[in-house]
Amino acid sequence: MNHFFDYKLCIVPLVLAFGLILTACGSDDDDGGSGATAVPNVNANSTAKGAEMTRTEVPHLADGNKLVLVKQTDAYGVNYIVEWDCDMVAQRWSCWEWDDSNSVSNWNRNNWTGATWQGVTWTGDPFQPDPDIPSQYRSELSDYSGSGYNRGHICASADRLCNQDVNGQTFYLSNMQPQVYGFNAGVWENMESQVRKWNTSTWRDTLWVCKGGTIYDVLLDGVEQTGVIETTRTRLPVPKYFFMALVAKKSGSYKGIAFWAQHETNDDDRLINYVITIDELEQRTGIDFFCNLPDNIEEGVESMNSPGSWGLQ
Repeated sequence: MNHFFDYKLCIVPLVLAFGLILTACGSDDDDGGSGATAVPNVNANSTAKGAEMTRTEVPHLADGNKLVLVKQTDAYGVNYIVEWDCDMVAQRWSCWEWDDSNSVSNWNRNNWTGATWQGVTWTGDPFQPDPDIPSQYRSELSDYSGSGYNRGHICASADRLCNQDVNGQTFYLSNMQPQVYGFNAGVWENMESQVRKWNTSTWRDTLWVCKGGTIYDVLLDGVEQTGVIETTRTRLPVPKYFFMALVAKKSGSYKGIAFWAQHETNDDDRLINYVITIDELEQRTGIDFFCNLPDNIEEGVESMNSPGSWGLQ
């Protein structure tokens, strides 16, 4: 049974866009090539901060003292995108797109010892501050030193192995959140491994991913509560929860899923226990995911509650 949301079966109302133009993301047609009517998304990002902001994986950008960091290479184009909160000295999310063209593996994390990159010969992983963030707003290696927290990748190193440049960019501290080891090497790593299993032609033509940790208040069961554990051992906010939101497109049809996990050591490796809908994730975090999809597609995938269609039991 096909559990993808196929908007081609939906009856959509005629919407007057008043000149609104929906920008296609990448090489994928948002109507799957069917010619069906796509309902423009009134909350879609504008191109004011760059054409990349209309890509499918990019959530709705927040107001305030924020930076949008587009990491890219000449060989593979956009690598991943980060929204950085300068006041919190933390990222709001990292997002990226996967397809056959950027899922190749030409580099290995183990290759870093003795490798030269950006004029430095590395003795191990190239963790470093992000040069695209002004020094007064960026996180530093010293923020993690002695804090008791790992530098937890959001876009994982193993997710970006196209070449040295692509992999190296995942080690910018802007792509990190403080994580306790038991979480980083536990349920978070299990989730990352599962997402990589979905990044095959069996599951997707294109897979869009957005991940992060909570740095603002969250809404749980209608009650607003803190989204951070502490800022005592490090000046960086330590997220109380981590999340992932995914949309897969296969043969013109879409499906979505989200993960939500408390930031703690947890031996429960049944990932189905962490599944929520993207709608639920939006309510908890206040982030509007996949806002650049046409509304009729976005509404279908974000309300979808079918972990079995992703092979989770």
